Amino acid sequence: MKLAAHELHELHELTMSCVNSITNMAYMLEHVQDAELKSLLERHFPFHVRDYNMKVEFLNQMEGAAKELPLFKEEGRLTDYTMSPVSQYPPVQPRTQVTEMNDREMATAYLLTLKRAGREYAYSAMEAANPDLRSFLQTAFMMSCGHAYDMWQYMVEKGYYPLEPADQTMVGKIGATYQVVPENQEMIQQALNKYQGQNPVAGQSDQMYQ
Repeated sequence: MKLAAHELHELHELTMSCVNSITNMAYMLEHVQDAELKSLLERHFPFHVRDYNMKVEFLNQMEGAAKELPLFKEEGRLTDYTMSPVSQYPPVQPRTQVTEMNDREMATAYLLTLKRAGREYAYSAMEAANPDLRSFLQTAFMMSCGHAYDMWQYMVEKGYYPLEPADQTMVGKIGATYQVVPENQEMIQQALNKYQGQNPVAGQSDQMYQ
């Protein structure tokens, strides 16, 4: 595929990152003990392989990637999204001598990998000039977001990731700082009417765009 110089270098970095992610996930699948964590990894793994293969196609095929990267809809499992379900967080200390990683270490490594990948996809999508590559990177960003949300919820449920409510007094004080802009203003309505039909809407904010 014809790529701009900056697209080639960013795609190379992202592909190398996929090599690392897939290799680490393969290790985790052989060593993880917790059935729920293993199920999450098994569910995600094929999508990371597809993501990698599409990058290889963008690098090697003149027509770019022929495959598609499916997305599954995010599912919220927590009963309270501001408060941890556990009363006490299990302590953690980095180990300086490791022969095998435990489940908590693998879950942490995977979540941080997804967060890093998401940031890299977002940045690269902003910089991409080729429409097909840009669309792929945006989809890969959404995939990273969805997988990270799965892992974050798992870690919250285990007490591995602290979750505490914000102070309501501060919420009120900060919230009161900002006032809503009325959207029925004439200049706003004129702009909407002027470009009616020229700004196609792909979906709503409660949907996972595909």
